[in-house]
Amino acid sequence: MAEKIFLCRKSEMGDGSMRQVCPRGIDGELAVYRVNGSIYVTDDLCTHGMVALTGGDLEGTTVYCPLHGGAFDVCTGKATEKPCTTPLRTYEVVVENDDIYCLYGE
Repeated sequence: MAEKIFLCRKSEMGDGSMRQVCPRGIDGELAVYRVNGSIYVTDDLCTHGMVALTGGDLEGTTVYCPLHGGAFDVCTGKATEKPCTTPLRTYEVVVENDDIYCLYGE
């Protein structure tokens, strides 16, 4: 069963921003994105270059890896530009008042 994990506060994120979070109980980091008022969450590790995507650029719903310029759609996790071909893991998001959570686990 999936566990609801607190990530950050919505008020801490401007529109068009992203941030790395390291929630308790999770191995590795997650990336939280705020795009056009919507919140998305993915793994923060590029599936090709093994670097933090939050060190790259966010343009609309596309995040660009800072290492080789590959890209992913933050809504779906789909790899959209080479050299990236393996999709990112995405997480279901729950927003309660100002708190952002993701559902983590099986």
